[in-house]
Amino acid sequence: MNPRLAAAKALTAVLNGKASLNSSLPLQLDKVEARDRGLTQDLAFGTARWHPRLSALANKLLQKPFKAADADVEALLLIGLYQLLYTRIPAHAAIGETVGCADKLKKPWAKGLLNAVLRNAQRESEALLSELEHDPVVRTAHPRWLQKSLKAFWPEQWEAICAANNAHPPMILRVNRRHKTRDAYLQLLAESAIQAQPCTFSRDGIVLAEACDVRTLPGFAEGWISVQDEAAQLAADLLDLAPGQRVLDACCAPGGKTCHILEAEPKLAGVVAVDLEAKRLVRVRENLERLGLSAELIAADGRDTATWWDGKPFQRILLDAPCSATGVIRRHPDIKLTRQPDDIAALATLQGELLDAMWHTLEVGGMLLYATCSTLPTENTEVIEAFLARTPGARELAIAGEFGIQQPHGRQLLAQEGGHDGFYYAKLIKIAAARS
Repeated sequence: MNPRLAAAKALTAVLNGKASLNSSLPLQLDKVEARDRGLTQDLAFGTARWHPRLSALANKLLQKPFKAADADVEALLLIGLYQLLYTRIPAHAAIGETVGCADKLKKPWAKGLLNAVLRNAQRESEALLSELEHDPVVRTAHPRWLQKSLKAFWPEQWEAICAANNAHPPMILRVNRRHKTRDAYLQLLAESAIQAQPCTFSRDGIVLAEACDVRTLPGFAEGWISVQDEAAQLAADLLDLAPGQRVLDACCAPGGKTCHILEAEPKLAGVVAVDLEAKRLVRVRENLERLGLSAELIAADGRDTATWWDGKPFQRILLDAPCSATGVIRRHPDIKLTRQPDDIAALATLQGELLDAMWHTLEVGGMLLYATCSTLPTENTEVIEAFLARTPGARELAIAGEFGIQQPHGRQLLAQEGGHDGFYYAKLIKIAAARS
């Protein structure tokens, strides 16, 4: 399959609100030649990353908007515009190959439209975008609701946040301290002529100068390293792990933090890892097996403790709560398309429900680490504030460290170009059981 057609089909599912690129793109990648998979992925992710700009430009160039039934043609047009504006693909190839895909969609009528609009874009896009730049949605390539939210919550940092969200994320490794020290692994990379440097805040983290196939790195198959963002790596040490503790990793998929917990403290009494869907635990199991680690995996709704909890209290709980993922937009740019403003309040409600349920399983004297990959205080400090207000036996613990920005509750990391993702942490200690 033509990579442009494959990318358009994946993007159409996103435009129609039926899927994310994480679910729609792999189905299409299987249909293209191996040599074209990188291009297909770049076209889909790049178009999603710059969608607010590309959509504004398309609206300027079109006489009327597309019908809902023609979202596939709209996706092709946006992919064509992305090639013209953000890739080195020659314009004649970008236009010709994109227009040719209309036949494969069984919409030959769209060929003339696509050809005319893309050729006009080739001539006029610079001037048109200059006219549109006054709109912060176009300038920042963020949907209006998100751009306004970031500006309201982070008036001094919002433009830097948007810039980081639009940048390509670095490839960051986590060294398995059971096998190697970070310094020892950096030496291995140097001997392999791979440029890298230690992360600033994570004791196990390494930033590669250039992304690569992780399978080609020294010791990957043997479990010496994993791919994990620096901000996510902070969780294991923030848990203050010690031998003999029983640990719960709630909402655990894809398992990076589960594995890091086990790497960080080999003498735990055990780790229970819970996630909503069994299919999401497949990846967790694969990661554990590669690293030679073991945890009890349970597919269940974390809120329904009666169905999965054995009644034995945990000394440590990591609740990496479902969230808007607004801190990892650069890794999942289709969030700009799939996330809606009404989602945030619903997610905050879910986060509060999970906190209440997890708290019931925590031992008195135990600690719960609340985490999200959101940059919106509605899902972070405000959730913790509400929880503390309704939970007399809960107290917040200060988070030591130089990372992030101190909030009324917890610490917020904002996405950094060339550095960590956006992330939030708050530490809670249980000083008394709930009154029956």
